[in-house]
Amino acid sequence: MSQTVFCRKYQKEMDALPFPPLPGKKGQEIQANVSRQAWEEWQALQTRLINEKHLNMLDAASREYLMEQMERFLDNRETDQAEGYVPPTQ
Repeated sequence: MSQTVFCRKYQKEMDALPFPPLPGKKGQEIQANVSRQAWEEWQALQTRLINEKHLNMLDAASREYLMEQMERFLDNRETDQAEGYVPPTQ
């Protein structure tokens, strides 16, 4: 039986992450409050942002930018999008 959490993005009980996705307190907070689905959607957006904006993950400013975008995404606020990205049709 899988664990569930009350997802801060979707505001309902959903499947939990099996382990903290980041080290430390931030990772534990995400595991306790973010669903697996929301985290997977964030990872897809994060990948598009890194690729489109040519972010260097060794650069502290790039990491800070992604953390800000992550918080915005998980709080259902507007986030930057990759220019030219067209979501696949369902």
